Amino acid sequence: MEVKLQHPLSVYDEDGTLLGDFYADLFVDNCLIVELKACKSLADEHVAQLRGYLRASRIEHGLLINFGSPRLQIKKYILTQDA
Repeated sequence: MEVKLQHPLSVYDEDGTLLGDFYADLFVDNCLIVELKACKSLADEHVAQLRGYLRASRIEHGLLINFGSPRLQIKKYILTQDA
């Protein structure tokens, strides 16, 4: 598996205009964005952040991992063409 740290991904507007780059915490095999958190609990804004990254970069799969809670939290999100 190829894992890139703080990998820049191009962000596009809905009409296809390039807006710039954001940096994925981890980018795995050129198809999975991994966002890492260290907080007591995952919040809706963490989910919104990852879903926004998926939509804007046109990557379909993402993982949200939280190391800060008493139990490790891992959530997977899949962005389909219909979303």
